[in-house]
Amino acid sequence: MTVTAATDLVGPLTAGPGWDDEIRRLARERDAVVLAHNYQRPEIQDVADHTGDSLALSRIAAASDASTIVFCGVHFMAETAKILAPDKTVLIPDARAGCSLADSISADELREWKSEHPGAVVVSYVNTTAAVKAETDVCCTSSNAVEVVASIPEDREILFLPDQFLGAHVKRITGRRNLHIWAGECHVHAGINGAELTAQAQADPEADLFVHPECGCATSALYLAGAGAVPADQVHILSTGGMLDAAKNTTKRSVLVATEVGMLHQLRRANPDVAFRAVNDRASCGYMKMITPGALTRALREGRDEVHVDLETAERARGAVRRMIEIGRPGGGE
Repeated sequence: MTVTAATDLVGPLTAGPGWDDEIRRLARERDAVVLAHNYQRPEIQDVADHTGDSLALSRIAAASDASTIVFCGVHFMAETAKILAPDKTVLIPDARAGCSLADSISADELREWKSEHPGAVVVSYVNTTAAVKAETDVCCTSSNAVEVVASIPEDREILFLPDQFLGAHVKRITGRRNLHIWAGECHVHAGINGAELTAQAQADPEADLFVHPECGCATSALYLAGAGAVPADQVHILSTGGMLDAAKNTTKRSVLVATEVGMLHQLRRANPDVAFRAVNDRASCGYMKMITPGALTRALREGRDEVHVDLETAERARGAVRRMIEIGRPGGGE
């Protein structure tokens, strides 16, 4: 999937006067709850009923009394909400909003990989399509991936997918030699590199580092800590939910953040006295930003675009998500 040019996006890119009141009115009329991922545009986050990571939002969707879920995020996230809330109508404001990480492995590719490793346990990050989840034994989030892998008997091979950087982090922590890692990546996180992180850390040596494990610079962050270039207690490998928790409790005046730049909005709201700065201020996901004020307005007015997951796929995928929850609380999600 390719990112559609800004001029082709649905509706206006910015919110006009009274837009937030109109969204809330339309949501009441449609009996809808509006959910926004942490990487969404600030105005989308501000108008949403709930903001958070994809799994936390999907669980909110399942528990909500609303008959309609409007998921402001990318397509696999809306699919996960439909998997966990099969009886609800799930809308995504722009169905073209894809994900380079989820697209890095297909169900057919996973089936072929499984055939090469018969008996292996398949562990899939929640950032995958419903079809891939249906071929999965157990899902994981970035905050509980280590716990999920550690729960699997040591003599069992593991196929970990699709994110190679999260997989490398899990392998480093668990020491599992029989953990095979798919070579997928989020193009935004992969582009946040170690050189940028090192330069920023050297320029602000007192700053804490909040680094998402999907980032290409996660290994560099740990190297800086191990080499003593940055005190180890200043380096934090965190999910988006973990970043938000850490932001509320930090005593630092400055924090360098390595993840998609939309996360800065929530961090700054959580602790306005701290200077949260992006390691790479160009790390913006074009797919996430496809959810514009105009697109959200259209979704609520017209009931577009509805997300469907066939019953068999949804049931198999739901089993992988449930097994993850049984192993341990998913924590801060992706």
